[in-house]
Amino acid sequence: MKALVTGGGGFLGRYIVEQLLARGDAVTVFARGDYPELAASGATLVRGDIQDWPAVDQACKGMDTVFHVAARAGVWGPWESFYGVNVIGTGNIIAACRQNSVRKLIYTSSPSVVFDNTSHKGVNEDYPYPQTYESFYPETKARGEQLVIAANGVDGLITVSLRPHLIWGPRDTHLLPGVLAAAKSGTLPQVGDGTNKVDLTYVEDAALAHLLAADALEPGSPVAGSCYFISQGEPVVVWPWIKSLLQELNLPGVRMTLPLPVARAIGAALEASYTLFGLKGEPRLTRFLASELAQSHYYDISRAQKDFGYVPQFTMEAALDKTLAYLKAT
Repeated sequence: MKALVTGGGGFLGRYIVEQLLARGDAVTVFARGDYPELAASGATLVRGDIQDWPAVDQACKGMDTVFHVAARAGVWGPWESFYGVNVIGTGNIIAACRQNSVRKLIYTSSPSVVFDNTSHKGVNEDYPYPQTYESFYPETKARGEQLVIAANGVDGLITVSLRPHLIWGPRDTHLLPGVLAAAKSGTLPQVGDGTNKVDLTYVEDAALAHLLAADALEPGSPVAGSCYFISQGEPVVVWPWIKSLLQELNLPGVRMTLPLPVARAIGAALEASYTLFGLKGEPRLTRFLASELAQSHYYDISRAQKDFGYVPQFTMEAALDKTLAYLKAT
């Protein structure tokens, strides 16, 4: 396989690159930064922005498969920054795939594309997109996903969208660092009664799912044009899990508990303040984040198991052991 990985220098992207290289595929990384360690491992590096059409078009030349992992993540920021990367950038990737006769496109989406401020308990891929969103990230990721699915079967391109939930593990740059930083500063609140169950996805298994889906992606297969939830299949009661993690790392525990309505009111006030005064960075709490912290969201992964043989290689316990060892060593 001649594979292009957008965002290949990022957290998930790098694991996908490493797994592709390990099995002998030819890999090109398309990213804004420079990653000499990936070049030393055998990948070809192409620097560029997915909003730059000529750069994207050039990067896709000669490729069999594109893993589109690059995205603008976060719970706060200007609409243009999310739309530019997650929608315009995805549109550029699709157009470049079609222009250059790329056969397969695997898109990294998120379960948040269907989050509607209610608890999701074992829902499957038939669950609809909500009518409105409280965050630009899930809204623009949903638009990107819809573009990818609509492109399936056009000009010989076949596509699939994967929705890994809360990716974590060694080298995490987003999820765990945010939790640990809030704990260290004493600003990590428990939202809700602490009984909500949440799916997590260990990064090596998230990457494996991308390779399995790519291998099964053929015209007429059930994978073509489909979306799939990805996780470890072992949802955890998230607040006891977080508290245990903090204890293992000898970090301060959770010092306050907020009912969901109170947390959402605080989030709304912070959002208004950031908007009115043009404050930089992200609010510590938003309405979307409050709902995510307080409600259950775990998903049925049986369709991925059936259609392309996704079976997590790590239990949550094994994944935690590997992650703790990494965190304690860094």
